[in-house]
Amino acid sequence: MSEEAEREGRRGEPRVAVLGAGITGLSAAKRVLERLPNAELKIWERARRVGGVIGTRTVDGFLCELSVDNFITTVPWGIDLCRELGFKEELTSTNNRFRRTFVVRNSRLYALPDGFMTMAPTKLYPMVTTPLLSPLGKLRCGLELLLPRRKSQEEESLAAFAKRRLGKEAFDRIIEPLVGGIYGGDAAKLSLQATLPRFAQMEKDSRSLIWAMTKTQRAARRVKREEESGARYSFFITLSSGMQSLPERLADRVGRDKIELGRRATRAERLDDGRWRLYDEEGRSEIFDLLLFATDSGAAADALKDSAKDVAAIYAQTDHTGVAIVHLAYRDDQIGRPVKGMGFVVPTSEGNGVIAGSFSSYKYPTRAPEGTTLLRVFVGGARAPEMVELEESELIRRVAEETRKLLAIRGEPVMVDVARFPNAMPQYYLGRLDWRKRLQDALDAQPGLALAGSALDGVGLPACVKSGYDAVDKLVKDWDARR
Repeated sequence: MSEEAEREGRRGEPRVAVLGAGITGLSAAKRVLERLPNAELKIWERARRVGGVIGTRTVDGFLCELSVDNFITTVPWGIDLCRELGFKEELTSTNNRFRRTFVVRNSRLYALPDGFMTMAPTKLYPMVTTPLLSPLGKLRCGLELLLPRRKSQEEESLAAFAKRRLGKEAFDRIIEPLVGGIYGGDAAKLSLQATLPRFAQMEKDSRSLIWAMTKTQRAARRVKREEESGARYSFFITLSSGMQSLPERLADRVGRDKIELGRRATRAERLDDGRWRLYDEEGRSEIFDLLLFATDSGAAADALKDSAKDVAAIYAQTDHTGVAIVHLAYRDDQIGRPVKGMGFVVPTSEGNGVIAGSFSSYKYPTRAPEGTTLLRVFVGGARAPEMVELEESELIRRVAEETRKLLAIRGEPVMVDVARFPNAMPQYYLGRLDWRKRLQDALDAQPGLALAGSALDGVGLPACVKSGYDAVDKLVKDWDARR
């Protein structure tokens, strides 16, 4: 037996392959080293850098985040990872001076009613005074306090739920653009129970969303008053050096020697002894005890279509949309109608293909040189998939034209940067809960195989980190059962 065959045949220490070196795969790799410290770990990444969709570019002094520019702090996995990696001093909260978010209506920006949280208001007076709703729309929204609970337990779309509780006008003008800014999808197809289950639970527990949200906010204020020490962070935080710093440092923690860049898994073959032979695009292969796919769902399904047919067939059913992110920078004196806030969302009814935008230089410090404003605009999604494929010059022209209308901008941008992510945003459409159960059942029947990533249980950075952890925990359980 050759030295390589003997090494691959050892049974006391598992050989583990993690496919993908984005934030999910690198988090999973860290977990492997924690749970299986004697394992031989390899990470294959088809790109020439780590980070996946996460990326940071500095262009002419402007810091441009190619995709993720922050993450939520109400769940622990993202912020805990940053602290563990020594990023405590770099964690940066959103600027409280510019907390406002805006909604586009007829090519003008209007402030989102204060206290409106994704699907429901927490304050009544701002809803009464907002110019975004007509008097009838405001009255219909207020009637939510009196509506009965829904009796059916079937999945419901975000659109159906919002219209039923708060009315069509509130949905079209406020809720739909907020949801679109998060998921980039079609709210009439997105499953409420799979995307925003807490609102379904609010209706079940408290009947009225407005009443439930009011109670939740009061409780949050009480907790805040009771806190006496510790770091205070906003709802969203980022890293002052840019989000790319996170996967880079995570790769250092895992060990760069374990990462093979430019290597893509194309086929996985189940061996008679329960192990896996994994092939790359050049036809080379290696044998592993445990496989963890942290790639996009299509790549994972394609590699598994022969050896784990049920898993592959179900995983391949994941729907996706694409998005392009355009950064535009202007001198402050070019902006005739400056709006100092976090950002804006755009209803589908505006018909321009823009989903949302953020004022990066207001949102976080050090994103732009003094005397300039940096805008970050999202286009495409389910409403305008063709935008992602436009020629770069045409894409920039269209986005610049829309921002010019909103802010009365004069002249050309002083800096432009474009990033495209076709088919990168998984969509949790109706039927998602059944899909997830079928996928889990199929995975349970495949010991030594796990999946992780945004296509499963959440699209934000913390959810991806947790997905990587959960996938490793499944593999450890499988390994313990095999020994």
